[in-house]
This record gives sequence, C-alpha cells and structure tokens, in this order.
Amino acid sequence: MRENPSVTRLRVTEIFASVQGEATRIGLPTVFVRLTGCPLRCRWCDTEYAFQGGTTRSIDEVLTEVASHGLRQVCVTGGEPLAQKQCLPLLTALCDAGYDVSLETSGALDVSEVDTRVSRIVDLKAPGSAELDKNRWDNLPLLGQRDEVKIVIADEADYRWASEQVVTHKLAERCNVLFSPVAGELAPATLAEWIVRDRLPVRFQMQLHKILWADARGR
Repeated sequence: MRENPSVTRLRVTEIFASVQGEATRIGLPTVFVRLTGCPLRCRWCDTEYAFQGGTTRSIDEVLTEVASHGLRQVCVTGGEPLAQKQCLPLLTALCDAGYDVSLETSGALDVSEVDTRVSRIVDLKAPGSAELDKNRWDNLPLLGQRDEVKIVIADEADYRWASEQVVTHKLAERCNVLFSPVAGELAPATLAEWIVRDRLPVRFQMQLHKILWADARGR
C-alpha cells in the first residue's frame, strides 16, 4: 500500500533552489531537498550541519515548497537521504508529480527499492575518506544508464584505488562515472592529467557550487 503523503513525515534540513553543482546535470537550475541525518563521517564532508536538527515535514508540505520554486529538476540529498525510510515514498511522490528526480546517496545503504524513475548518484568511498568499509558493493550491479557513480579522490593512492574499481566492476559500461578532487587537498589539474594520461573512461568534475559560493548554505 502506498504511503499517504499528507501524514508521512521526514526530517528536512533545507529546501532551496540553486544550480546543480556536480554529476551530469551540472549547471541545471535545480530544487534541492536536503534531508537530515547521516550514518557516515567522511573526512572532508561539507554538510555536517545536516547531521542533526532540521524540521519535521510531511511529504505534501515538501511537495508544496518544491513546487513554489517552479523548476523541473529536483535533487534529494543529505546527509544521507536513505537513512530515513520515508525518503523512498518522497522520491516516488516527486516522480508522480512530474519532476526529473535525482538522488545523491553515500553508497552505504541499499538503493534497490528506489523508484526506477529516479537517477541514483551513488558514491564509492575511497580509502582517503576514512569510510571505505561502508561501501555497499551489492549496489553496483543494480546501476544502469540513468545512474551515476561518483568517487571523491584525495591523492594518488585514492586515484589508483578508484581506477581499479572502474575496471573490476566494469562501471563505465553500466553508468556514468565521475571523479572529483578533494578541495584543498588534490590539485584539480593533477587529477585531470591522470585521467587523460590513463585514458580512463570517466568524467572529471569539480563542484560548481564550491567555485561559485564556497560552502555557503542554501546555495
């Protein structure tokens, strides 16, 4: 039985309109729904403010605020959005409302029950994140052409590890794969040069929102 969106409630940190800062939708005006809570503590996390707090809202209330922004692209993010079980009915409700929906998830939780209309942007945590053991490898065979794998890279050891995962799991044959440098730790040009040198079938990216607004909330 489908959840009743008027009573199903989630903990929400913020809802705002901005441009998508990463992945293949980069640059598109997007409404972000940032849910509260995350079981991971990645060393370079830039959204620690979403670990706790927030406000409790029904799915209907979230839909109303999303609609007020007048945009078709919606990204559900966190924190770790799937840490709240009511994230799943929220994603379905957004799809039912006609939005083009993406989900940004740490890759530590099961993505198998996410609505098939949603583009799943799944992290793989490299060793430098200090959360390598949280990777849920069973997620990878589930990914398809609508989905994406994102790996944040701190140094050459991370790059070598990430390159191995691309080959071992045939990630580029499944979906888009994106490598991005840890801001302030790995020079973006260095990572780009490694990718070109090795002819790796991945997309280099930098976080556009950091370039434009640093770590400002709601941007």
